[in-house]
Formats: sequence, structure tokens, C-alpha cells
Amino acid sequence: MSSPPERNAPWKSGKKGGQRPFNRKPDNSFDDWLWGWHAVSAALANKKRSAPQRLLATEDRAREIESRFGRLGVLEVVDARFLGHNLPQGAVHQGVALKIPLLDPVGLEDFEAKRGATLLMLDQITDPQNVGAILRSAAAFGASGVILQDRHTPKLTGALAKAAAGAVDQIDTAYVVNLSRALETLAELGWRAVGLDGHSDKALDQALDGGPTILVLGSEGEGLRRLVAEHCDELAKIPMPGGFESLNVSAAAAVALYEAARTRP
Repeated sequence: MSSPPERNAPWKSGKKGGQRPFNRKPDNSFDDWLWGWHAVSAALANKKRSAPQRLLATEDRAREIESRFGRLGVLEVVDARFLGHNLPQGAVHQGVALKIPLLDPVGLEDFEAKRGATLLMLDQITDPQNVGAILRSAAAFGASGVILQDRHTPKLTGALAKAAAGAVDQIDTAYVVNLSRALETLAELGWRAVGLDGHSDKALDQALDGGPTILVLGSEGEGLRRLVAEHCDELAKIPMPGGFESLNVSAAAAVALYEAARTRP
């Protein structure tokens, strides 16, 4: 077991989390909190972020933070028990949590419709784990951004940000009121929309042409809503020669992004 840090260690806040009382807050009080090492370190490294408001870390994580980001005045060194009881039940915090304002979204006009560019649009996908995994795949495959509906969409914090493993701060996101109207606007800006539909006769690779493309994904079970599907230029499916009926939506997004990446010049 490592010895406790020196009292005058530069990252030491002087606050001892293990000595403070704690009461678990309701989950909705953590809408502006991130936890997990990749999510927190990516947020601290993102110059587009506002200043952090509070940073809780165990001794080992505090040393890592100082080595990467220097001395941060908001850092509080706490024990893992205190940290766990000040986050939603079941939060896998990996020894660190950060309270910080949400990132500002981008506008549709900020996405450049250049050859090889890919956007993702999510139609009523509400599970934080799925949205987080989709953001992670979008960043991994070099997508230009992700478009979300402003209602019925989980905030890009908490469990979602943990699942995204830092991608929340690496991929641009836009929020729109109406997905169908957003597709109309993007079409005027030079984008072409391909909706994923397991009942389509066309395979996804046949629908992709290397131009600026929006991949539109619907929720598991219900798929794309009718009006959203009607505003797509084409509908296509991911062929599954194994005969299995469908993929988890985050897995489908990863496959679709891989296919789109293959068509890039």
C-alpha cells in the first residue's frame, strides 16, 4: 500500500473526503458531472470547455491529473468511498469525477459538406450507453459530427460520457428540434441522407458514393420514423449473411461508419 502524500504536495487540496458526511443525491442532480478517467481527462484537455467547477479525485488520480494538467484549484483529493457515494449508484468512476458546464453544440451550417465527410443522425435513440458507444465509434472512424434531437435525448454527461470514453469532447454534436427539417436544411447544404432500414433491398455499400453523407439510424425495434425515412435520399440495410435478424444500434452504427470510411477517396 502506498504511503499518503506529503501535506504540501502541489496537487493536495487539503480537503479529506473520507472525513466528510455524504448523502446520495438524486441522479438528475448530476446532469453536469462527468466520471471515468477518459471522459474527465478529455474534458480537461478540451480548450472549448468552460472552466471546471469541481474536481474530485483519489490520491493516485490526483497525481496523474497534476502531471498532465498542472495544479488545478478546483481539485479535491478524496477517498474512493466518498467519491462513490457522491455519484449516482453504480457509477464506475475510476477514481475521478468532474463538474463542468455542458459543451456548446454546433449548428448544422458548421458541418462542411465535403467529399468523404460523414454525419450521424440519431432518431429517438435514448439509451445513454448506446448513444455513448455511437459517439465513440463516430470519433474512431473520423465522422464530422452527430446530430441529435433536442428532446428525448440523454445529456452528454454521466454514464453516457463514460461509455463514450472521451469522444464527447472529440466529436461535434448538433441539436435540432425536427429531424425531417434538419435533413431538408442539410440537403440544401450539399448533404445526402442514407437511412438504415433492415427491410431495404439495397445493401449499404451500394448506397454509399463517397460524397458528403448523413447516416440516419433509428431506435431498436421501431427503426426510423416514417417522416424521417421519407426525407432520406435512400434507404439501405447492413447485409447479415449469418441470418441473425438485427444488430444492437451502436453495433450497427459502427458497421455503417466503417462502410462509409471505406468509400472515402
